[in-house]
Order: sequence, then C-alpha cells, then structure tokens
Amino acid sequence: MTVSLEQLRRCHVAVDLGAARTRVFVKGAGLVVDEPSVAAVNTRSGALIAVGALAEQMTGRTPDYIRVTRPVSGGTVVDIDMAQRMLRHLLGEKLRRQLRRKPRLRAAACTPHDSDPLAQRAAIETLVGLGARRVELVDTLIAAAVGCGLPVEKPTATMIMVCGAATTQVAVLSLGSIVTAQRVPVGGNAIDHAVIQHLRHQHELMLPSQSVRPLQLALRGNGITSDGPTSTEIHGRDVATGLARSVVVDTAAVRQAIHTPLTAVLDGIGKVLRDCPPDLVADLADTGIMMVGGSALLPGLDQMLRDATGMPVEIAERPDVCAILGLGAMLDGKIQPLVLNPLAHAE
Repeated sequence: MTVSLEQLRRCHVAVDLGAARTRVFVKGAGLVVDEPSVAAVNTRSGALIAVGALAEQMTGRTPDYIRVTRPVSGGTVVDIDMAQRMLRHLLGEKLRRQLRRKPRLRAAACTPHDSDPLAQRAAIETLVGLGARRVELVDTLIAAAVGCGLPVEKPTATMIMVCGAATTQVAVLSLGSIVTAQRVPVGGNAIDHAVIQHLRHQHELMLPSQSVRPLQLALRGNGITSDGPTSTEIHGRDVATGLARSVVVDTAAVRQAIHTPLTAVLDGIGKVLRDCPPDLVADLADTGIMMVGGSALLPGLDQMLRDATGMPVEIAERPDVCAILGLGAMLDGKIQPLVLNPLAHAE
C-alpha cells in the first residue's frame, strides 16, 4: 500500500479526482460530492460560471467567450488552478467552513497505478490549495479493491479491473499489496470515440456531444455480444448538409469498430497474468476478475472478458464509486491490516 492505514485514519477528507467524475468523502459525513469533472469559464473575465453537471450540460452549446474545460485527464490533474476552483465550488461554502475548522487538515487522494512523480505532485498541490496541511496518496487499485469488498489482506489472489473514462487498470492483489499490475491508456472514452468515428466515416452522421453514450445507443440489449438486435436506428446530424437525419446501423459493424480498443484491454489482462506467479493464477481460476469503474457498465463488456479469459467475471455492486468508498472505509478505520510479525527465533 502507498501509505499506512494508521496515517489514513488521521485524514479528514478523501478525494477521487477522475477524468469523468470528481468524488469527495468526508469523515463522519460520507460521500458528499459526486459530480462530473467539468468547469465552464468566461474567457473575457476569467470568472467561473458553472461546475459539475451544469457545466457538462453546456458542452457544445456555449458562445465563443465561454470555455468548457476538464482539469483532470486520465486520472491526472492537468490544470491545478482550475481543479482547485472546481473543487471549492463543488464542496460549497458550508462544507469548506467545516473543514477549515480542523487545525491540521489531512487529506487522502486516489492516484492511478504507476503515476509519475509530476502527476502525484499535481494531486498533492490541488489539495494543498484547499487548505490540506498533509496529503496521503493511495493507489486507485487498492482503494477500489477495498471498496468492492475484496479480501485484499488475505494470502490469496484477487484480480481487479478498474475501467475508467481514459484508462483501464488491471492488477492482481495479495496480502494487501499489488503483485503485478498494468495500466492501459484505453477507457470508455476511447470506445465511444471508436463508435463516433465509425458513424462519421460509414454513415456520414455526427452525434450530439451530450447524447447518451454512443455504444449504449448503438448496441442496445446485450451490447458487445452477438445475441443483441442486428440493427438499430440512430439520430444525428448529417456531416454534409448539417440537417437532422436518422440511419439504421448494423450492430455487427459497430462491434467490429470497437474491437481495436478492447483488444488493447485484453492484451493488458494477458500481460498481468503472464507476469503473475503460477500459484496466484491458480487462485484466479476460482475467484475470477472483479470489474469496477464507470465504464464497467458498458453493455456486454463482462461477457466479452469471460469469453476471452475463461475466468468468472463479476461487476461490483456500485462500480462507479468503489474507489472513493474504499478510501472512505480506510479513513473510518474499518479495514484491519494483516499483522506480519517476525517469527521469534528459538534459542
């Protein structure tokens, strides 16, 4: 684990800054913020106009002097100042006043596996700007595994797959630590982008940016599996004329379009299994893969993984909030560490 459980118990607030959503857990109050990681700014005055869900609704609908920005990309803060302003507004004045009363405010944050020192520094700077005197960093894979109830502290293998908007992280855990892990720069956004490009090139159709997720739109029913409907009707804008138009799309062609990004995810799983000790791989034949993250709910993704790996695949009960709930459980002291005392040598 990146940081000891004892240090985490002293923290007052936990933050999960994701590419898609920002979540904040306050000790004693639970999950207080779960909003999109989006901010709208007036470029003339520099004033913040909206954050969260309202800012996301503005995407693609703003005049030229209003810019909609995402200060977090791939689990990494790319604009520290904007991330701080967004967090302040999401927390609200009342909650910020409560946190300011803490004499030495401590915060915890999720960071992607193998994040570079600059990315870690950006996460720390963002929370220090909110008044935190000390910031503890926890690997997202550990936090998500705790949040979905996996027995991470036991000497058996548990495999977790965090399906984010920008990245997919796969790891095998044992004895409370990561044995082997892989981060693939492919997430739900890449899959949606593949569907959008397919519709644009094959049908000359553009989807509105705020439509329901393109994959769920194109693959109703069983989604990625071939058991679903053979075709579906999609409404959008004609590329040439700009007029509204509907097309009937062959779902088999859409499945083929998203095959490339999904292959990269399967390659990541294969690499993790190849690097894993044989004893732990034997455990995984029974325990299988636990899927968490917002993109875990993509239709048919779990079935595709079952077919490709031959292992059981489960989706967590609340996959989108597992990481922040796991971090919150560590803050509340609900997780007991496995005590490994050195054996006393017999004289």
